[in-house]
Amino acid sequence: MKRILSFFLLSFAFIHALAQIPPGYYNNASGLTGAPLKTALKNIIENGHVDHGYDGLWNGYTTTDRDYFYENDGTVLDIYSENPTGPDPYNFTPGLKKCGNYSNEGDCYNREHVIPQSLFSSASPMVADIHFIRPTDGKVNGKRSNFPYGKVGTASFTSQNFSKLGNSVSPGYSGTVFEPIDAFKGDIARMIFYFVTRYEAKLSGFTSGGMLGGSAFPGLQPWALQQYLAWHVMDPVSPEEIARNNASYTYQGNRNPFIDHPEYATQIWGDPIVDTTPPTAATNVVASNPTSNSVALNWTAATDNIGVTAYDIYANGTLKTTVDGTLTSTTVTGLSPLTQYTFYIIAKDASGNPSPQSNNAVATTLDGPVGGSCGTEDFETISGAANTYMTATWTNNTITWIATDARVDQTINGKAITIRNGNLTSSTLAGGIQSLTLTTQLKFAGSDGTINVFINNVNVGSVPYSATATTTTINNINVTGNIVIKLTNSLATNRVALDDLSWTCYNGSLGTVDAQKNKSEFTIYPNPIKNNELFVKGENLSKISKADIYDLSGKLIETIANPFKASNKINLKGLTKGVYILKTDNFSTKFIVD
Repeated sequence: MKRILSFFLLSFAFIHALAQIPPGYYNNASGLTGAPLKTALKNIIENGHVDHGYDGLWNGYTTTDRDYFYENDGTVLDIYSENPTGPDPYNFTPGLKKCGNYSNEGDCYNREHVIPQSLFSSASPMVADIHFIRPTDGKVNGKRSNFPYGKVGTASFTSQNFSKLGNSVSPGYSGTVFEPIDAFKGDIARMIFYFVTRYEAKLSGFTSGGMLGGSAFPGLQPWALQQYLAWHVMDPVSPEEIARNNASYTYQGNRNPFIDHPEYATQIWGDPIVDTTPPTAATNVVASNPTSNSVALNWTAATDNIGVTAYDIYANGTLKTTVDGTLTSTTVTGLSPLTQYTFYIIAKDASGNPSPQSNNAVATTLDGPVGGSCGTEDFETISGAANTYMTATWTNNTITWIATDARVDQTINGKAITIRNGNLTSSTLAGGIQSLTLTTQLKFAGSDGTINVFINNVNVGSVPYSATATTTTINNINVTGNIVIKLTNSLATNRVALDDLSWTCYNGSLGTVDAQKNKSEFTIYPNPIKNNELFVKGENLSKISKADIYDLSGKLIETIANPFKASNKINLKGLTKGVYILKTDNFSTKFIVD
C-alpha cells in the first residue's frame, strides 16, 4: 500500500478542486454488474473524450503527473523512479530532459504506454489517451519494452527504485514480465482496467501481447485478469491517483471509473482468486560432487495446485540461493572449504505459500589449496555511458560489485573499471583469501601511485600503478571465512583502470602445493600423535614466533607463542581424537590425534 508523505497538501487540494466527479456521471451504471456494467462504463467514459494528440501529452503531464505527494517538490512523478519511502534516485523537471536519446537511468523521460502502442498499431485515440500513458524514465521504459506487467521470479534487470524485468511467476503465464514496485501496482491495474473498458469494442482487432483478451468481456487473458485484480486489492486508490484522475478529466474530458469507484472491478470481474494452498515438500534431496566451495544438489519436484514457481535452497539454516520452480537440480556455490553443510529445500508458489521442509542432505566441502582460485572478475559485463563518472553496479559469477566515482569506457585486457576517487567493493565472499592479483594502469594524466587493498575493512597491502599496465600479486593475506574485498583509490587527480582481478582460497592452512614444497623442510612425528606430544623436525625452529592449532571446521583451538624456543615439542594438552591443523610462520600441515 502506498505511503503518502504529504497527504492532502494545499497543492493537492488545488488540483483536486479543479474537477470533481460531475453529478450523475455514473447514473447509467447504477444497478448493473458483469459485462453490462463494463459496457455501460465504456459508454460513459467514451462520451466527452477529447483527443489532444500524442504531443499534447507533454502539456497534460504538467498537471497530471507532478510530485505533490512524496517529496512534494513538483517534479515529474515517475512510477519507475519514485521512492515512496525516501529520496528519489533522480528527478525530472517538467518539460526538460524529454527523450531523446538515453544510455542510463535519469538521462531523460518519455511517454510509457501501460498497454503497449504496438498492440493497437499506434492508432488514435488510444495512442494519446492520458489515462493509461504515464511519464517515465526512458531507460526503464525501454527495458520494459512491450512486455506485460506481472510478478517477476528472477530479475534480469532492476531499476533504481526496484521495478524489475524477468521471468513470470504469475500463475498461468510463463513469459517475460515487468513488475512495478508495490506502491504503484494498483495504479497499473486500474489503468489497464480503464483501457479494456474504454476500448472494449476495439479489442478484437488488437494484438494480445500476452495480456489482452480478444473480446469485449472479460477483455483480459485469465492470468492477467487475476494478477491485476490482486494488485487492485493489494494497493488501494491513493490521493495521488485521485488528483491525477481529476486533472486528466480537466485535460481530456473523461474519467477512470476504477479510481472513482474501485468496487466496479469486482462488480464486473468478481473477486480475485486467492491461492492459500502451499506446495508439497520437495523429496529425495541428494548432495554430491563437493568441491572446495560448491556442492551439487538434486531432488524430486514438489507439486502445487497452481504451480511451483521457486525453490529456496538452505545450507546450515541459511538461505543460499533461489532457483526457478521448473528445476530439479542446482549447484550451491560460495561455500567455505573443509566445512560440513546440511542442505534442505523449501518450495514456493506464486502467492508465496511455502512448502514443508524437504529432507536433509549432508556434504562436506573439500580442502581449498593455496593457489586454487576462489574467484575472478574480468569486468566484461560492466556497462554505462562513456565519459561519465558514476556509481556502477553489476553482478558476475554470483558476486555483486559496486564501483564509486567510476567510469566504464577504458580498457586494459578488454573492459576495465576506472576509479577516480572511490572504491571497488565486492559482496560477501566465502572461502577466505590467501593471495590477490590485480592488473592496473594509470589513465589520462596523473602520477604513479598505489591502490590500497582492504579485506573486511583491514588494509592488507597495496598494488602499484603507472602508465604501463602492470600485474601485481599480494601474497600471504591469509584471512579465513567470509570476506569482503575493497580496492581504494583516494586521489581525485589519478584515474586508475583495474582489470583481471583474482584471488585464491585460504582456510587456515597452507594448501597442497605449499605443503609439498615444505615437506622436506619440516616434519611432524609421530603422526598419528601419541601421548599428547607433537614433535617437529626442521631448520630454524627456534625462530618461529607463533603456532596456531585449528580443527577442521577452521576453529582456532590454541595459540602458542615461541613454541620451539626451548625444544622441538608441543604439548597438546589433551586434544580429543580427530584431525587438526598446525600453522606456524614457516609451514602448515595436518596431524591426527589418536
